[in-house]
Formats: sequence, structure tokens, C-alpha cells
Amino acid sequence: MMWDQELDARGLLCPLPVLKARKRLMGMAQGQVLRLVATDPAAVVDVPHFCTEAGHELLGHTPDGDAIAWLIRRS
Repeated sequence: MMWDQELDARGLLCPLPVLKARKRLMGMAQGQVLRLVATDPAAVVDVPHFCTEAGHELLGHTPDGDAIAWLIRRS
């Protein structure tokens, strides 16, 4: 799947990956997709929860080396 912007949050711990994703998504147009790459173990819980609370669509996640890459469609 293609994405419009990418945010590399490797090495950042909770809550920074989600806070940076929120800020980036606010600057994106509705329907655009953000690829968030994070190594924080808490992201497995934090990212889906953030998407649910903010109304964004979580398109899925895949391993990316030592990280997880999340695809989030802005609502």
C-alpha cells in the first residue's frame, strides 16, 4: 500500500510516537495515509487506541526491521 507521509519515531518512548503522529496527521488532508514507524513496545496498544479515540482508520501494521510500521488514514 502507498502512503502520503512517513514519520520515523524509532527510539522514542510512550507517549511521543502517538503525540508526533497526532501532530503530523493534523497537518494532512482527510483521506491521506501516514506511515508511522516506531520501536516503542507500548505502540502495540497506544497506536490502535489513538486511532479509535481520534476517529482515524488504522489500515494495519507490519514489521520493519526492529520496528513496527503502522498505516493510518486521516479521518
